[in-house]
Amino acid sequence: MSEDLAWLGIRWQEGPDLGGPFAPYAQSERIDHYCAIWLALLQKGAIYPCRCSRKHLERAPQAPHESTQGENAAEDDEPIYPGTCRPTPGAKEWFKPRDPPTPAGVNWRFRVPDGESIEFHDQHFGPQRFVAGRDFGDFLVWRRDDVPAYQLAVVADDAAMQITEVVRGADLIKSTARQILIYRTLGPTPPLWYHCSLLTDSSGQRLAKRHDALALRTLRQQGVRPEEILAAGFSSPR
Repeated sequence: MSEDLAWLGIRWQEGPDLGGPFAPYAQSERIDHYCAIWLALLQKGAIYPCRCSRKHLERAPQAPHESTQGENAAEDDEPIYPGTCRPTPGAKEWFKPRDPPTPAGVNWRFRVPDGESIEFHDQHFGPQRFVAGRDFGDFLVWRRDDVPAYQLAVVADDAAMQITEVVRGADLIKSTARQILIYRTLGPTPPLWYHCSLLTDSSGQRLAKRHDALALRTLRQQGVRPEEILAAGFSSPR
């Protein structure tokens, strides 16, 4: 992938291939750092263990699912969690804390402040507002197979590497609200956010592997020039 990005004309100053002051840059080598963030969230009472699988939640008849509206919606966004394992006063404890503490073996969810509006300014789309518990629910921060979830990993990395501006696709704009809650719990100042419009085909369908969109390497092997790809990106509907 790094070869393809370099061919496209993208240059970077640090990373897995170059090194840098915030190494290691490979997420597989940063597990200890993620575990420290998980433990900090646990000690602050912000997360709780969950036995529910994604398949279980998708089958739950009373589990509301997030709608997909406009280009800002994430097609693979997780369903709103119905609160099956969310701790309640007087509820019987089913999970026994390990010593030393470890996240392995169960899912871990961040408990969102139901009804609270999470607002931020996107450098591209302008003011954004999502309501916790309505637009998104308690979200995963660690998976039962002992892998940190996206929301925890990106906050941990961006904070540790002193990232000041995050640029990514519009399909992840709702994830920003989740990540702001993690930043708020841990203390670091969130970065600025810029969500790019998604590339689409002639019918308006977003380009993605699930829809058999061609990978950058495939286009490169077919003889497509970098300037053609860049021109298509800049002309994509906003």
